[in-house]
Amino acid sequence: MVKRRTREAASTGRLSQMASGMAAKPLDRRSFLRASGLTVGGLAALTTVGAGMTRRVEAAGFTDMSQPIEVKKNMCTHCSVGCSVIAEVQNGVWVGQEPAYGSPINRGTHCAKGASVRELVHGDRRIKYPMKKVGGEWQRISWDQALDEIAEKMGEIRANSGADSVYLLGSAKFSNEGAYLFRKFAAFWGTNNVDHQARICHSTTVAGVANTWGYGAQTNSYNDIRNAKTVIFMGSNAAEAHPVSLQHILEGKETQRANVIVLDPRFTRTAAHATEYVRFRPGTDIAVINGMLYHIFENGWEDTEYIAQRVYGMDQVREVVKDYTPDVVEDITGVDGETLKRVAEQFAKERPSTFIWCMGGTQHTVGTANVRAYNILLLATGNVGGEGNGANIFRGHCNVQGATDFGLDVGNLPCYYGLGAGAWRHWSRVWDVPYEYFVSRFDAVPAKGGRDARTPEQNMEIPGITSTRWFDAVTIDADEIDQQDNIKAMIVFGHGGNTVPRMQDAQRGMNALDLLVVADPHPTTFAALHSRTDNTYLLPICTQFECSGSRTASNRSIQWGEKIVDPIFESDNDYAVIHALSERLGFADEMFKNYEMVQGKFGMEPTPESILREINRGGWSTGYTGQSPERLKAHMANQEHFDLVTLRAKPDAPAEVQGDYYGLPWPCWGTPELRHPGTHILYNTNLHPMEGGGAFRPRFGLERDGETLLAEGSWPQGSEIQDGYPEFTYALLEELGWDGDLTEQERSVIEAIGGDNMGGVSWSIDLSGGIQRVALEHGCVPFGNGKARAIAWNLPDPIPVHREPIYSSRPDLVAAYPTNEDRRQQRMPNIGKSVQQDVVERNVASDFPIILTSGRLVEYEGGGEETRSNPWLAELKQDMFVEINPEDARARGIVDGGWVWVTGPEGGSRARVKALVTERVNRGLAFMPFHFAGWFQGEDQRGNYPAGTDPIVLGESVNVITTYGYDPVTGMHEGKVTLCQIAAA
Repeated sequence: MVKRRTREAASTGRLSQMASGMAAKPLDRRSFLRASGLTVGGLAALTTVGAGMTRRVEAAGFTDMSQPIEVKKNMCTHCSVGCSVIAEVQNGVWVGQEPAYGSPINRGTHCAKGASVRELVHGDRRIKYPMKKVGGEWQRISWDQALDEIAEKMGEIRANSGADSVYLLGSAKFSNEGAYLFRKFAAFWGTNNVDHQARICHSTTVAGVANTWGYGAQTNSYNDIRNAKTVIFMGSNAAEAHPVSLQHILEGKETQRANVIVLDPRFTRTAAHATEYVRFRPGTDIAVINGMLYHIFENGWEDTEYIAQRVYGMDQVREVVKDYTPDVVEDITGVDGETLKRVAEQFAKERPSTFIWCMGGTQHTVGTANVRAYNILLLATGNVGGEGNGANIFRGHCNVQGATDFGLDVGNLPCYYGLGAGAWRHWSRVWDVPYEYFVSRFDAVPAKGGRDARTPEQNMEIPGITSTRWFDAVTIDADEIDQQDNIKAMIVFGHGGNTVPRMQDAQRGMNALDLLVVADPHPTTFAALHSRTDNTYLLPICTQFECSGSRTASNRSIQWGEKIVDPIFESDNDYAVIHALSERLGFADEMFKNYEMVQGKFGMEPTPESILREINRGGWSTGYTGQSPERLKAHMANQEHFDLVTLRAKPDAPAEVQGDYYGLPWPCWGTPELRHPGTHILYNTNLHPMEGGGAFRPRFGLERDGETLLAEGSWPQGSEIQDGYPEFTYALLEELGWDGDLTEQERSVIEAIGGDNMGGVSWSIDLSGGIQRVALEHGCVPFGNGKARAIAWNLPDPIPVHREPIYSSRPDLVAAYPTNEDRRQQRMPNIGKSVQQDVVERNVASDFPIILTSGRLVEYEGGGEETRSNPWLAELKQDMFVEINPEDARARGIVDGGWVWVTGPEGGSRARVKALVTERVNRGLAFMPFHFAGWFQGEDQRGNYPAGTDPIVLGESVNVITTYGYDPVTGMHEGKVTLCQIAAA
């Protein structure tokens, strides 16, 4: 139920008593907080209820129909589906909520989390004001004091240890404008040590997909899955992680009579909806996929014409998968040959087919290779670039797609420009700041550990340290870290501290920092796990419901959320806080000079509209240039005019959205005035590029080993070049005779950028947009028309091959299928091969015989502090648990609902949780959700939170048990497979 407004609510309980007391009189913000007991003192008193808060809750407030109601529209701040929320506001108080019935994404529906988002801005467990630790105790301070002290400490650390010693951990909860501003802040500070949640969810997806066909993003949309005839879920439990997406998939299943196949080690809620469920051993995705490809090639089910025209290297893949015979695959994975043959045949022949994956596929030491295997399966069957097919990548947080797009990543500037000199010069032009200024902000790195020294200019082109390894960078010997000094400070905006493995090491890292700053609506595990006594700050940041800005859903559609209410208590928005800190650090004037500045709650702040316009001026490489604030707002105001399946505006739509795809999914080429409609389906040659058509992007040269990397006999509709072609540059326009189509203004901008090398100015750095406009007018895709790569020669495994997890349950297979060699990556050593060899030599699997995997619950999201602080959700799931098979439970004397100890193979790790005895997991497999924290190895840490901010529900984190292991491309952790033992407590 979305609106909980019954006037006959039970009278028991503090929350229902508040509601009945408020029903009879008009509300303003002050009287609402006072009557609710939600003043600071009242909130502190409520915390004494403790675990009892998980009793049944009632609605906190009613709409007074005699008072004016203001309606605002925003988006849910949980997963990436992008559900619209309609808020009813009276006197500055959010009093009512509806899902948006006109939205083509959620169509008047919410999941449990979405239905309860109003609670986020009623503030029960929010941080109320800035705080710092003094002698181990939390004390209230002012914003000015907090920011002054933080800036002073950052300056000291910079002087002593360099700019790279300050680690900037951003958020998938940022708006697009906030994410972009945070990455820009890192550039002005002078570090590439900036990351966010995508590292731990889909960094391997971005690497795998971008290295296959161009962009590291979902190719189609949730809505388009309605067109699929075969749907495979692998490592995705959408029914719990993305519940509203299931309406599109299940309606499509019925209307298309589609096959829905779930490949997962655990029988999930999504599997309950499948036409076929296939269980396999965790960590063996590549063997499963290569086994499917074996059957496809053996039986001639591949799409030979598609491969010949649009794919490079499939013959070499064919040779590799010959080794994955049915017997070999069954030994590795547990899946019998007939089952896999049946699934492969359906996927190859009953088309269009789509492949959906999530963190079950990405959180592995072979995460990038897993993704590459999924992509190769799609390419072999001709299932990319059309309606109902494609790589449908379900992202986890509300703006993890947008935050990734805008460079909250150790290896990128905004919009995937990379870190090369050309990328820095491009953004220097956009920001109107000399390139040399940024060079001056970066550290010189001395020679150490046998490695060469680096100049500041070289250092600014080197990827930073990943969020999965920040604590190692704090505690490791300084000679082992490839920067001036260890990490000394953490500035954390909107990121949990319980979301990566090895939490004991994370705790040690937190304790060793010289400065820890947590900027968040909730204190998170970063505020409670450690035993710090000083130099620790909490900054109350408001939610995205308390400010305006855009966010990008999984399908690349961008939606504008309008501010529903002002920031509550003393919280403030990301824009204002980043500006205030930049002022104190001395670079605000340059960083913010292009923005419209307005008076905010405590000081000046930039408008998100002006930040987005700067993004539009610079985001050419990804097509973030056409989505002006005005166009996005028009889409939100006219949601009901977009088609449910195609997402295209209907014929009767108002002129301001006519012909657009909903949310102008990127790439939305050219300037806003060009009125490109956005791209619903990537790489679709069935449409003209000005209608959303495209091709694969030739990012890796024009030929390889004598074979062309450009498309052969394939081009988008309307193309005047009827074959493959490279990316567009001014020189190519001249060669084609199309340079005369440029306006004088466009030509002058290109000349200013190129100077003596005007021909080298490309579609991605031309700030005029002229090169893109001319290419599109001739029916061409600005980035070119190339082949997808079945062989990615720049990756550790150019063609994916099975490799055993670091903590393998089959040590007998490790010799034949070892993990990758030890190496240095992202400034740190990765010693996964050494750890795996030690695990085998010590026969760890005999002492820890149960495979442990992890995943989501429908009730909670991410690290869980926000959702476990929400009384509506806390009521639904009150205990952390481990799923254990009945046979394993009987053998250990474990009963359903009883307390157990789960122990891990590293550092004596253990977690006390409840047992859920179930056949969802097979014998030898256990499952734990990853949303819990607040207990640590049997110790209750509730007292570590500031009074009034502890989540209602606490529990052990699964990442106390999860272990060492990192993808060699991205540094993604191996959170989905390790070993454990379980015993009755």
